[in-house]
Amino acid sequence: MQNPIYTISTIAEILQADAKLVLSQAIIQYLIVDSRSVLVAENSLFFALTSHRNGHAFIEDAYKKQIRNFVITEEKYIALYPDCNFILVDDALKALQELATTHQHHFNLKKIGITGSNGKTIVKEWLYQLLAVDFNIIRSPKSYNSQIGVPLSVWQINADHSLGIFEAGISATNEMETLAEIIQPQIGILTNIGEAHAEGFASKEEKLAEKLKLFATCELFIYSPDYVTGIDFSALPGQRKFSWSSTQRADLRIIAIEPLEGNCHLRAIHQDQEITCLLPFKDKASIENGIICWATLLALGYDSEQASLRLDKLSHVSMRLELKNGINQCSIIDDSYSADISSLAIALDFLNQQNQHAKKTVILSELFETGKDDIVLYTEIADLLAQKKVNRLIGIGANLAQYEVLFQCETQFFDNTDAFIHDFPGLQFSHETILVKGARRFEFARISKILTQKIHDTILEIDLNAMVGNLQFYRSKIKPGVKIMAMVKAFSYGSGSFEIANLLQFHKVDYLAVAYADEGIALRKAGITLPIMVMSPEESAFEAIVNHHLEPEIYSLEILKSFLNALPEEITNYPVHLKIDSGMHRLGFDHDEIDKLTELLKDAQKVKIQSIFSHLVASGEAEHDGFTQQQMNKFKIIANKLINFLGYQPILHIANTSGISRWPDGQMDMVRLGIGLYGFDAGLLNNRGLQTTMVLKTTVTQVKTIDAGETVGYSRQGVMPNGGKIATVKIGYADGYRRDFGNGVGKMLINGHLVPTIGSICMDMTILDITGLDVSAGDEAIVFNKERTIMQLADDIHTIPYEILTAISQRVKRVYFYE
Repeated sequence: MQNPIYTISTIAEILQADAKLVLSQAIIQYLIVDSRSVLVAENSLFFALTSHRNGHAFIEDAYKKQIRNFVITEEKYIALYPDCNFILVDDALKALQELATTHQHHFNLKKIGITGSNGKTIVKEWLYQLLAVDFNIIRSPKSYNSQIGVPLSVWQINADHSLGIFEAGISATNEMETLAEIIQPQIGILTNIGEAHAEGFASKEEKLAEKLKLFATCELFIYSPDYVTGIDFSALPGQRKFSWSSTQRADLRIIAIEPLEGNCHLRAIHQDQEITCLLPFKDKASIENGIICWATLLALGYDSEQASLRLDKLSHVSMRLELKNGINQCSIIDDSYSADISSLAIALDFLNQQNQHAKKTVILSELFETGKDDIVLYTEIADLLAQKKVNRLIGIGANLAQYEVLFQCETQFFDNTDAFIHDFPGLQFSHETILVKGARRFEFARISKILTQKIHDTILEIDLNAMVGNLQFYRSKIKPGVKIMAMVKAFSYGSGSFEIANLLQFHKVDYLAVAYADEGIALRKAGITLPIMVMSPEESAFEAIVNHHLEPEIYSLEILKSFLNALPEEITNYPVHLKIDSGMHRLGFDHDEIDKLTELLKDAQKVKIQSIFSHLVASGEAEHDGFTQQQMNKFKIIANKLINFLGYQPILHIANTSGISRWPDGQMDMVRLGIGLYGFDAGLLNNRGLQTTMVLKTTVTQVKTIDAGETVGYSRQGVMPNGGKIATVKIGYADGYRRDFGNGVGKMLINGHLVPTIGSICMDMTILDITGLDVSAGDEAIVFNKERTIMQLADDIHTIPYEILTAISQRVKRVYFYE
């Protein structure tokens, strides 16, 4: 099956609409409803929607960003932009929906449709985690479940996808039929039916009836009878039905929900047999969403053991949060665009993941439209803050201040955001983690701005959810019981230190590894408690290693002797890791040194061999598979010899990132996951299955027009024989953008256009040739993202992604996104 190619004239025919086309064969790949989100302008089609605000008002902005294809409902714009393609329709939203519906007809992938009042996004994301190992999945991005979001999601289907998971949300009657037509799911899942979004319906029954329209033609319907009361079984949708419940008879009958060390152990009856699973959550909503996923796996034919193993590895799914460096050594969690009780709980969980500061502060606005009385609402919030051990609450909103007595922590209240900003100079913020959580109307972005450290305009954005997704991708490939050591050396491959370590600790990796002791010490000071292996221990750091409970890699007889001598007399069984040289010939014990090693260890009760490991040279390269197998054989022989001598079983590990994906027999007791966390794996074709975790962006400082024959930059290396236009951006070799990228080798994306460098790269700046483009000071320039990939940058200068990532200077501001 091939992907369809859409020209603007083809789309006009699909929509059966009048069109004024100046370039009828223009290829359309991207559907745009927001003029700020243009990627590749020449292949984008802008829909001037009028559902929330008049999209025609943004045609000028889209035009300035080089978009030349539009779907409109107001004919007057055709004359205003004579060099553009226009499709004139009666309803731009219906046109968007119709186009998406036609698009999905080209594919025969299975589709899961999810609706309900709560839990849609969580169930969708968890099903993605659970099923990604078996399917190439397309799913709704974020919470794209609306009349606009669903068609934009479905448009992303391509020929490689074998499963689609789409959520559908409605707020009034007569909305679901449209979404059902767009998605056309074969499998339907009904989540919790609660009070959320109830204002558009006369009753709960009316809301339920509307939601069930999504499943009218489903082959399989997964539901709880608790949420379809009043509807006769024969009237429920689905040729086949699968039910779950903890209160009544069902295909999956939950008989026990037992808390277990922060997790939840579930017991149920399925097909007249008792089955169990462990969920790595303990809150009520997560348990229910987990049960829905359990029911889905069973309904899809997975056996109970398989389902249990996968559910145990689920990870939290959160909404979009930004973690930034703040003033006075603070960390700022910016969630300044929405506020409700469930998302507050998610944000507080993320706050509690941050261990770098002992003090935790929440700046919270009033909450609206929750359906709860204020006293009930703010009592619940006060209990939540107490449960999460928040030290200080700064409340904003006159109504919130009335409930001051409910809160057990230190409190301050302000009538509005202006009042807070007015008094800000007199408030004390220092060495604390601050969650900024507010409803849109309070404009909390202003608060986040004054709390955030003012640094460089060049930003490295790290998507923590994508990183967790990559972690789960590799977890799905390893056998039960195999541990994961995550490599966070070299400033976590340039992405940060404690921020990444906190995430990995929260998602329960077993070990961390750093290059040098000072990296491990910094993590300990930031509250990281996981075991940490130091790969290049220095004699001068042995005392600090012991004081901070770090575990050294021992790679030679000399380093072992030195460490034994450095250990205090009273210490016994201190954990160390033995490195075997199986073929890398960088560090490690050779086979002929093992007898001397065992002789030295014979009376060395001061240390305990925590693990024995080696490093694969070319695990991602098929032409070296014979050597890789030889390495593993050699390692096993040496490891077995050591185990026989020791009389106990240390952890054995040899598989790196590509080893995990290509060598399942090499998993042993533990695997070491490095660059794969960040979205790169030489053992996977085009990194298939991995998510892009980082975006490096900067801004345009100045735009200049250059006369013919003039030169640009140091040593006059940038020559413009015909003149043109240049833009200076705020990144240079001191930021990690190497001089090799100069003179047209490097390229950046500005307003969807790939533009080359011109002249030499400067220490703090780079100059780009933007001739023929509309670019202004303040515009964003993308160095790399998922379209302009790090792999492409590495290829441009004949290096590898590792070098690109680790070269990014620490002066470049890191912003962490968590959804």
